[in-house]
Amino acid sequence: MPEISAGILLHRLGPGGREVLLIHLGGPFWARKDEAAWSIPKGLIDTGEEHEAAARREFAEEVGAVPEGDLAPLGEFKLSSSKQLVAFALQGDFDPDTLISNSFEMEWPPRSGQRQSFPEVDRAGWFGLDAARTKLHLGQRALVDALLALTGP
Repeated sequence: MPEISAGILLHRLGPGGREVLLIHLGGPFWARKDEAAWSIPKGLIDTGEEHEAAARREFAEEVGAVPEGDLAPLGEFKLSSSKQLVAFALQGDFDPDTLISNSFEMEWPPRSGQRQSFPEVDRAGWFGLDAARTKLHLGQRALVDALLALTGP
């Protein structure tokens, strides 16, 4: 059985049309990557946890804010890691300058015996839909089309 994650694609109408909030993963592996290195706030669903509750919890852990409003189902997506993603859309706003993320610890540099702490998310930003298709991990790019099907341009 594949692992299941839940996440929220926050969106708004900006001056140039619909925009989505994406997060850039923290840590040394992602530090110099941009294309296909962004994600929606998402994470694993705990045993017995409702999908919507998991999506809100993960958003809060990775961004530092609990999103308000009704979540609209976008569907289930297969990620390149063989995980399943249950995604929801939510119209709203967020100031990326207020980002507060959880952190994780890992051995860095590799085989050094030293452990360092890194933020799960090192930045967030609003992107138009065309830019989002390039920034998102390959398995999440279909979220843009699902959002368009739900909301229109």
